[in-house]
Amino acid sequence: MMTKVGHLPEETSSFVGRRAELARLHTALTTRRMTTLIGPGGVGKTRLALRAARAVADRYADGAWWADLSPLSDDRLLLPTVSDAVGLADHTLRMPVEALCEWLGDKHLLLVLDSAEHLRGPCSHLLAEILTTSIGLTVLVTSRQPLGTRGEHVVEVPPLPVDGAPDALQLFADRLRAADPRAGLDAPGDEVAAAEICRRLEGIPLAIELAAAGIGRHSVAQLATRIGTRFDARSGTLALAPGGSRLDILADETAWPRRHRTLRTAIGWSHELCTPLERLLWARLTPLRTDFDAEVAREVCAGGPLTPDEVDRALQGLVAQSVVQRDGDRYRMLDTLREYGRMWLAELGEARAAADRHAGSFLGLARRAHEGWTGPDQVSWYHKVSDTHLDLCAALEHLLAHDVEGAQEMAGRVGFFWACCGHLSEARNYAQRALDAGPVEGPHRTRLHWVLGVAALLQSDFATAEKYGALCTATALYDRDDEGMLGATYLSGLTQLMTGQPAAALEAAGRVLRMTEGVPVDSGHRLRCRLVIVFALTALGRLAESEAAATALRQACERGGEFWTRSYADYQLALIALLQGRPEASATHARAMLAGKHRLRDSFGIALGLDLLAAAIAAQGAGAQAARVYGTGHAYWRMVGHPQRGTPELGPVRERCELQARAAVGDEAYQRAFERGQSDNAEVGLAAALRTELQL
Repeated sequence: MMTKVGHLPEETSSFVGRRAELARLHTALTTRRMTTLIGPGGVGKTRLALRAARAVADRYADGAWWADLSPLSDDRLLLPTVSDAVGLADHTLRMPVEALCEWLGDKHLLLVLDSAEHLRGPCSHLLAEILTTSIGLTVLVTSRQPLGTRGEHVVEVPPLPVDGAPDALQLFADRLRAADPRAGLDAPGDEVAAAEICRRLEGIPLAIELAAAGIGRHSVAQLATRIGTRFDARSGTLALAPGGSRLDILADETAWPRRHRTLRTAIGWSHELCTPLERLLWARLTPLRTDFDAEVAREVCAGGPLTPDEVDRALQGLVAQSVVQRDGDRYRMLDTLREYGRMWLAELGEARAAADRHAGSFLGLARRAHEGWTGPDQVSWYHKVSDTHLDLCAALEHLLAHDVEGAQEMAGRVGFFWACCGHLSEARNYAQRALDAGPVEGPHRTRLHWVLGVAALLQSDFATAEKYGALCTATALYDRDDEGMLGATYLSGLTQLMTGQPAAALEAAGRVLRMTEGVPVDSGHRLRCRLVIVFALTALGRLAESEAAATALRQACERGGEFWTRSYADYQLALIALLQGRPEASATHARAMLAGKHRLRDSFGIALGLDLLAAAIAAQGAGAQAARVYGTGHAYWRMVGHPQRGTPELGPVRERCELQARAAVGDEAYQRAFERGQSDNAEVGLAAALRTELQL
């Protein structure tokens, strides 16, 4: 069971044995640029890779980073997944592979790609690209087969030894105690029976863990006897136990290497230990790509004999059987067990119905997130949309094939979240595909145009943003959609601000706000339209009016628990204070902006805020500190693939304050501090920037 800590997952269960493998892997990682761990499912490749990566992470200046590829059904999301894993949220129009190669070009890091077997060709092609352009990159892959990439060094992961070594038995005992601290191998004959179980299961860690989980319903001796009926000791081949499951009959043993068949039998035995409703839940959970909570399990799996209450009971049963792993209120299923459940789902004839429920659940999440954008749970919704990205994509793919109207609604509702999270390519791709899939009218059409425009704007594609701003305006007027009009005005106004037309943005935003006074004051589009007013007044030099408008907007956001717009109101208050010669107040507002953007994981907003904070610090005479913050800001700008950006009036402010910082400490000291900020871990650099003490 793993949860994310830093750039690598956290180990939350004991690690047993593998000294020889770890030594070989340590040598490979320090002498080879690409190593692939191969072996059958359940043999422990992921755990071994994680332990090895942790052991060498401090050798890499830019750390060790982990990408789990098991949830990907095809290669369409391979590049975005790897980019996310290494901290890149590209905001440009470049080819994604070009952006990734540039981002990794000067990095010294370890990249781990876990569970790559179903994407061998695409992974091999991608790794050939990035290893060629990124000389400081080392790659560790886990796969059931080699990828075939040039220069690949293959290390086979064997099962745990079962003859003459205690590792497999230790794993069995550890997992017994993890389920029940009072459990052990203390009864007469238990240790011998446990050793026989490990031998029968050929030392395959997942099979041993599943067997240990079955102790709750059997004694160790009973378990050994039951597992023994699965094997013909004379021939060394598998035998179907009386009453064996249909999936064992379906499995073609000639197509499976012996260890694969051993694991398949162990999983099948674990399946038989489950109650009928637990088996049904196991199958129905398989469409989920990411970690989930009990509410999602109920939405995706309830139906027929599986009532919502039965889902809860069956879920706890699967946890007890180690089929599902739990971390707090989150659950996940290993890919090997998901494969088995998927076979069972197809055998039951429920694959389409399960996909329909999955898509319906995540369409519902998109609706609720959209409605909750300006409420007190905005940050929570923002994170839910970010964390369930792969499930949302899978749901959209299904809806595009089977429910076009649902896909059009979903792409429009989730698109702004994706744009804010940095998934600009996916936002544009799905919005365009939804538009192309069939006729669409009303608010769904306006939202899709709006998503395309906002994504284009954030990619500096101003001509496309202007085009979709006009389309949004036209369709909203035709539909008499006040919310759509406000959204269109925000998009067009921001485009005008970025292209140096603040007067036009101010006039249009003011007019539309007056036209739509019936829209609630806490509407997301209304708040964003007011933000355009603030930006435009600042750009026109009407600072007193802008400050009053920004203060009122911030208060409105604070009352409703809205962070995204509030952060940009703080940003404007920081800029206004700096332009008015009040650098201390500017720094306070800039830090408030950064705290909000950090909560939202908004790298683009953080980059903007760091530039402004650096300017405010420089204006107070702390040149070295300002240079370090500028350096951290530069690192964030690289994360989004842009040089420094912002509305046009910010450029001269940056230049003036950089000159002040250089003058305060000298060019050499300035450059040292800048490079320190640039090379810092981003979180470390941001934490340093948020400290309020001034270093003169």
